[in-house]
Order: sequence, then structure tokens, then C-alpha cells
Amino acid sequence: MNLGQQRGFTLIELMVVLVIIGIASAAVGLSIKPDPLKLLRQDGERLVQLLQLAQTEARSDGRPITWRWDAKGFGFSRRADRGAELDRFKDDPQLRPRHWQSPSMEVRVEPRQRVVLNAEWIGEPLQIRLSDGQNSLTVQRSAAGRVQLQ
Repeated sequence: MNLGQQRGFTLIELMVVLVIIGIASAAVGLSIKPDPLKLLRQDGERLVQLLQLAQTEARSDGRPITWRWDAKGFGFSRRADRGAELDRFKDDPQLRPRHWQSPSMEVRVEPRQRVVLNAEWIGEPLQIRLSDGQNSLTVQRSAAGRVQLQ
């Protein structure tokens, strides 16, 4: 065993390892970049599913269901079985009132009207434009009642 020779890494080997670690961490950092449309898209997809569900419920029950919204969230309502009071689906796991996931939400319905889902199979088409102030998506309902995100 020769005591004059020491085992270890050279400066160049250490620098190569550090460069590789730097490149890998930069790649990971770029891939984690948040999608600015993520929350808005989630709100739109959830609204599409719930509008379809409410339409199915209105057709099976025979009572119209109204979709209402504000900047904080949205919900569904219909006339109760008896009386003039409204059923706001507070105990319903699917149609219960919900908050928007986007921090600031603007909603525009075209044509400007209340969104009422009724037992009819053919209805007036409409568009619901969701905007978080920077990005926007459109939920579209066809005359046949098909709801989709665009």
C-alpha cells in the first residue's frame, strides 16, 4: 500500500456532478410550474358535470332546477314538493352549494337569462363564460341539452 497516493474525487469530477445536479433541479423546477388555467378548468369541468346531473334530475323529477351563482360560488334550487319555499339541495351530496376554486370568478351567461334546467328534452342553447380575470373558458349547452367545456 502506497501512502503517497490518496483516493478521492478530483475537482473536475465534483464540478461535473454539481452541473448535473443543477440541470436536473432546473428541469424539475420547470416541470412543476403551475398551470394558470388549472383552477379555472377544474371549475369548468365540475360545472359541466353538475349541470348535466341537474338536467337529469329535472327530467326525472319533473320540477325545473335553477342554477344560481355569484363571485364566491354557485348552487342549484327548485320549488319544494309542497309550499312556496325553495329546496337549495343543502343535504344533497352532488347538487349542494359549492365555492369556486378560482380566487376571483366572473360569470357571464349568453343570452342573458336565468339558467333553468327543466323536464323538456329540447331547450334554448346557452353559453356560460367563466373568467378568473386573466383567462376564460366557456361552458356550452346545446339545444338538445348536451353540456360541454370549450
